[in-house]
Amino acid sequence: MNTIDTFFPYSEYRPGQRHMLEVAATVARDGGIAMIDAPTGSGKSSVVASLLAERKGRKVVIAVRTVSQLTTFIRELELVKKKAPQIKTVYLVGKKSMCPLGGEGDVYRRCEGVKAFSNSLMRDRAEKGAMIPAKDPFIIQQIRRMDKEHPLLCPYYINSKMFVPAEGVGVRMVPSTELRNKADRVIQNPVPPRDLTEYSSSLCPYELMMHAAKNTDVVILNYHHLFDRQIREQLYANLGVEDKDILLLIDEAHNCGDVITGIESVTMVERDLEQASRELSGMARRHKGAEAVRHVLPRLTEFIRGLQNSVEAEDWFDPAIFDRMIVRESLYKDMDEIVDDLMGLSETIREKNIKGGEFRETAIERLTEFLLRLSNSATDPAFLTVYRKEESGITLEVRSIDPAASLSEVCGSHACAILISGTLSPVESFQKYYFGNGNVTTLSLPNAFPKENRLIACANDITTVYSMRQNKENTNRIAGYIRAFCSLKGNRAIYFPSYQILETYAELTARDIRGKKVFIEPRDAAGASAALTEFLSLPARRESGVMFAVAGGKWSEGLDYRGEMLSGAMVIGLPLAPFNRVRKMMIEYYRHKFGPEGEFLCYTLPAVNRSLQALGRVLRTPEDRGVLVLGEKRFCEKKVRDALPGWMQEEIIACDYDRFREVLAQWKP
Repeated sequence: MNTIDTFFPYSEYRPGQRHMLEVAATVARDGGIAMIDAPTGSGKSSVVASLLAERKGRKVVIAVRTVSQLTTFIRELELVKKKAPQIKTVYLVGKKSMCPLGGEGDVYRRCEGVKAFSNSLMRDRAEKGAMIPAKDPFIIQQIRRMDKEHPLLCPYYINSKMFVPAEGVGVRMVPSTELRNKADRVIQNPVPPRDLTEYSSSLCPYELMMHAAKNTDVVILNYHHLFDRQIREQLYANLGVEDKDILLLIDEAHNCGDVITGIESVTMVERDLEQASRELSGMARRHKGAEAVRHVLPRLTEFIRGLQNSVEAEDWFDPAIFDRMIVRESLYKDMDEIVDDLMGLSETIREKNIKGGEFRETAIERLTEFLLRLSNSATDPAFLTVYRKEESGITLEVRSIDPAASLSEVCGSHACAILISGTLSPVESFQKYYFGNGNVTTLSLPNAFPKENRLIACANDITTVYSMRQNKENTNRIAGYIRAFCSLKGNRAIYFPSYQILETYAELTARDIRGKKVFIEPRDAAGASAALTEFLSLPARRESGVMFAVAGGKWSEGLDYRGEMLSGAMVIGLPLAPFNRVRKMMIEYYRHKFGPEGEFLCYTLPAVNRSLQALGRVLRTPEDRGVLVLGEKRFCEKKVRDALPGWMQEEIIACDYDRFREVLAQWKP
C-alpha cells in the first residue's frame, strides 16, 4: 500500500513537515481545497509526495509561475523517482519559449495557422500514399519554397506526425516513430527547459512534451496553462483527462490573484483605433458593416482625447457615458450591435490573414475584444473601466479586480487543490480573499531555520506616508537608516514602494556608501538582468554591493539569493498601491463584500506580501545568516503587524534610529 513515506525522498522530516504532508494527503483523499503557509525551509515542495500517495490512478498537475519554480519541482521529483522509480513525470512550458519556428506575430496564432495548413497538406498527401510526411518529396519541396518570415507550414510539426491506415477506410494521423521514442526517453531522463529545443532537434518540442505528458503521472506546467480557461480546456482535452481526475498543486499561491486578474483584464490604446480604421477601409467594399463600424471610430478617438485633459495619471471612466458617446449619431441602436458587427469582421480578417501566413493580431481584433469585454462586464462590479495616462498616450482598460470567482471555479472543479506558498500570511486572510466563505483547510507552519541566524528589526520613527514625504527630519532619518544598514558587511538590498521614492533616496545616500558597488533597478527591463547577475557575483570575488530596488519589481520576487549572494534586506515604507479613485472604488467593492475587513484584504495585504517577498530573498537555507529590516512605523501598528508571519511577530525588534544602530552593532555576521 502506498503511503506518504513511499514517495518522501529524504531520510527525515523537518519540523512540521510531516504534519503538512498529512494535511495535504487528507485533502487529496477526501477532496476539497487546502491553503498552506510554509516559510522557506519547510520543505513544502514535498507536498507532491502526499498527492502521489493518494493518486489512485489520477494525474497530478503542479502549476508554477516561473522557470526557477519549475526547476525546483523537477529536482524534487527526480529525488522521488530514486525511491519510487515507477513514477513518470514531465513538464510543459509556454509555446513562446518552446517554439523553434521563425516568423512574426503571435506564437499561438502562428502555431494554430501552420498546424491547420500542415494537417491539410499532410492528409491530402497521405491519402495519395505518402504515409511519412517528413519523407514526402512534395512536402519537402513546399517547405523549401516557403517564406521563412511568413511560414504556412511547420517542418517541426510535420516531422512529429505520420499516418497509419484507419479502421475501415482512409488514414489516421499519429505521432511519428521518432517523436514517440524521444518522448519515452524524456520521461526516463528529463531534459532541462533550456536544452529542450536542442533535444527535440527536428521535432516540435511542444508536441513532444504533450505526447510524453499523456503517459505520465505528474505534469508540471505554468500558471497560464491552468488559469486561462481556453488554454486549460484545450490542454486537458489533449491529455485526455478531466478536471475531476486531477490532483492539483499550486506553488507560490500568493501570486494567483494577480495572474488571474491580469488574464481577465483587457486594454486598448489610441493607435489601435487608427490602425483599425485603416483595416476597415480595406474591407468596406467587400464586407457589410465595415463602413458603419469605421464611422464609429472617430467618436472613440474623441472620447480618448477628452481624457487627456485629466490631471490624474489613472482614473475611472463611466461605461454608460462611453456607450452613449460611441453610439451617438451612428447607424447603431446600442453597443451590442457594434460588437456583433465587429465580431463578424474580426473573424473574417483573422481567417484571411492566417491563410496568407500573417499571424499578428489585428487592431480590429483588439478593438473587438475590448468592446466585448466592456459590454459583458459593464454591470459586473468585479470589473472596473479605467484609463491610464502614459508617455505613449491614453490606455483604456477593463480591469478585473476580484479573482475569487475564477479561482474558486478552477480549484473546485479539480479532485483537490493544494495551494502552497512561503508568504501566504495570514493564511485566513488569503483564504477569504481567494475563496470568500468557502470551505477551505488552512495551515501555517513556523520558521524551521535557526533563530540565531537572523535579526529582524522594525523602525518605529520613519514612514513614507504621503503627508510626510516632504518632512526633512523624516527624510534625513530614513537616509540615516539606509547608511547604517549599508555599513554592514556583505551584499545588501533595499526595497522601496516606487521608483520615484527609490530615486530620491538613492540620490541622497549612494555617494555616502563606501566600499560597496551601488546597483539601481532600472525602470525598464533593458540591462536589468545583466546588472543583477553582476551584483550576485560580487561575493565570489570578495566584493560587495548595495541594490536599490522596488518592492514587487524585477529584483524583488521569484529570485533565489543563496549563501552570501544577499546578506540582508531592508524594506523602506509600506509598498501600498497609489491611492486614487480607482483604488477607492476597489476598496468600496471589497468593503461591500467583506465589511470593514475588505480594505485590508485588497489594499494592505498585497503591500505586506510584497514586503515579505522582498525580505524573503535573504534566508534561503538553514545555514544562511542575515538582517531583515522593516523601515516603516506602520509595521508596528497592530493591524499591519498581525499580518506578518507568527515567527516574525515574535522575533521583531521595534526600535528608533539610535536603538537600530545599537542592534546592528551587536549583530555578528
